[in-house]
Amino acid sequence: QVQLAESGGGSVQSGGSLKLSCVASGSTATVYYMAWFRQGPGKEREGVAIIDRDGTTMYAESVKGRFTISRDNAKNTLYLQMNSLKPEDTAVYYCVTNLPPVFGYSLGYRLSTSKVWEYWGQGTQVTVSS
Repeated sequence: QVQLAESGGGSVQSGGSLKLSCVASGSTATVYYMAWFRQGPGKEREGVAIIDRDGTTMYAESVKGRFTISRDNAKNTLYLQMNSLKPEDTAVYYCVTNLPPVFGYSLGYRLSTSKVWEYWGQGTQVTVSS
């Protein structure tokens, strides 16, 4: 099993920046795909960004060019650098992964649905004011 713990959320003004972190613990040796999802008030959960163990990434159109996903495999840590934040980015942000890794799906498919993800962190709140 894997435990995920996010941190780094907070309140910022529009145009500001935040960096989220997610530390994975437990059976992390075979963690391959990791991603960030978010759920805003009154909205469905949506994929934000995904990264595989080799560093290949994909982003939702709404955050492309503003957010950067990265990971440090040695530290079992996933990051999300968020710049030029907008009020519509306000949401609870979740770190997700699978164990064992599930192959055969494209990065785009994995980002499009929460159903393929088995492990979720507790979430960290990001609030962007105008």
